[in-house]
Formats: sequence, C-alpha cells, structure tokens
Amino acid sequence: MVFISRVMRAVISKFFCKFRRSCEGRNPASFAARHTICSIRSPQSRWPPAFAGATMLWGAIVQAACTGTLYLTLDTGHMEPANAIADILAKHRIKATFFLANEKTKEKTNEKTKSGGFTLDDSQIPFWQRLAKEGHAFGSHTWDHSYFRGDIGTDKVSYIPWGKTAKEGRTLDRAGVCAELKKSEDRFREMTGRGYDGLWRAPGGKTTPRVLEYAKSCGYTHVGWAAAGFLGDELSSETHPNEALLKRALTSLRDGDIMMAHLGIWSRKEPFWPMLDPLIAGLKAKGFCFATIPERKQ
Repeated sequence: MVFISRVMRAVISKFFCKFRRSCEGRNPASFAARHTICSIRSPQSRWPPAFAGATMLWGAIVQAACTGTLYLTLDTGHMEPANAIADILAKHRIKATFFLANEKTKEKTNEKTKSGGFTLDDSQIPFWQRLAKEGHAFGSHTWDHSYFRGDIGTDKVSYIPWGKTAKEGRTLDRAGVCAELKKSEDRFREMTGRGYDGLWRAPGGKTTPRVLEYAKSCGYTHVGWAAAGFLGDELSSETHPNEALLKRALTSLRDGDIMMAHLGIWSRKEPFWPMLDPLIAGLKAKGFCFATIPERKQ
C-alpha cells in the first residue's frame, strides 16, 4: 500500500506539473503553500478516468495543508464594484456565497444600483450568470430587503422597510415569508437556470424565532456572520479607514468564521471592496483556505 501511495503521488505530481502554466503556482509545493488547486484549462470530462481520481486526491492533499477555513459571503448592494469583486475572487481562485435581494417593486426601491437599475434587473444578468458559471453559492436576501422587526400575535411577523414605521411595513404569515424568500430565487433561476442553495440571510441579520421557523419550513437555513467576520464596509470611512478594517480582519479572523461584505455600499465614502484583494492574500499567507457555506460542516 505504501508503494502504491508513493506511485500515486508521483503520478499526481507529474500530471499537475505538466499543466503548471495554467496554475497560480509553479510546482506542487507552491500549491500547498498558497492553498490553491490547479486550474486546468482542459474540460475535466476529457481527462482519463484515472486523472479524475488523482484530481480528487490532490485536492484532499492541498486542503490538508490549510490551517483553517473561512467563508466569504457577499450581500447585494449598489453593484458598481460587482465585476471587480468577482475578478478578485477569480484572481485568488476562491468561491464565495452570495445573498441576493431585489428587483424594483412598487413598495420600495431599497436596492437601487448606481447605474439606476436594480440588483436583479436584466442589466445584471451577465454578472449573475458569470458567478453561477464560476461555481459560487447563492441564497436569498429576501425580495424587498425590509427588516424583520418582531413576531406578532400567534402567526405573523413584522416586516418593515429601513427607517420606516410599523404602519409603513407589512405583516407576513408563513406563506408570506416563504413567498418573500422564494421570489428572488425564482428570478435568479430565470436569469441563470439554477436556484439557490437552501440558504437565506435576513437584511441586517435581524431575525425572529418565528421567521427562522417559517423560513426553515420552506427549505431555507439562515446564515449570519461571525463578529470578526463583519468586515465593516457599512461603517464610516472617516472613523473606520480601510487600513484599520484590513488590520482588524487579518488579526481577528479564526477558523470557521463567516465573513460578510457587500457588492457596493452607498454610505461609505472610501469603498472597502478593493481591500478584499490584500485581505484574501493576507489570510491565505496565514494558512487559511476558503469555502462556500454549503461546504461548511455544521
């Protein structure tokens, strides 16, 4: 068995080094050091069956080199940096989990984009198709992006737009909560041909016991974030400059933490999103790997 194991490692090493020019590293050692898996240009379906198994084994070897795993999540925003953020993820060969809210509705326009459209309008189709093709994960961020403020009576939850009063909001029962979560998934499926991954995130992370129960009953598990994983892109850049936020994340994040940022924030003068590049690089240098929420062990 030891001999077979050595032979298998030799075969894997030779095979991956043959395609080293399409990889971030130049040899197997650099792969483990930089926590990346080789990106072969040839479709996997064209590889000999033996190499498919070798690829899985090599992935396990690389994963074993990680000192911890982090889970980057991104919520919809004004969308101006969306493709640039996707480029950063592609550069570092990591996958993230995206939470999507809303196309324009009659009730409100909370997620209006810098281009004047909305996060799930037709102008965003190429972006969402790109992410789906690249293998990222997805979940609902509701449709209207209002906030769940409390449980009401025996079977309702309060759902109120940001900065509005209860009178300006709605009350939702179980069917209403499920419809609110499913509406953005239906739109996403229309755009990309695939649905969500059974996940959702409440706007602002604000939940109630009842809304969690209702969402779970229709197939959606809520995903929050770690205290250290709040990257601070919603905070004032005057009081929380990018360098300070970057240093905090690099210092505080621990194995298993879920990170949270947005695809553009209106209120911040100095956008945080360019810091994702040095942040990911710095975390990899510390030995962290990245995975999507569906890959997370509960």
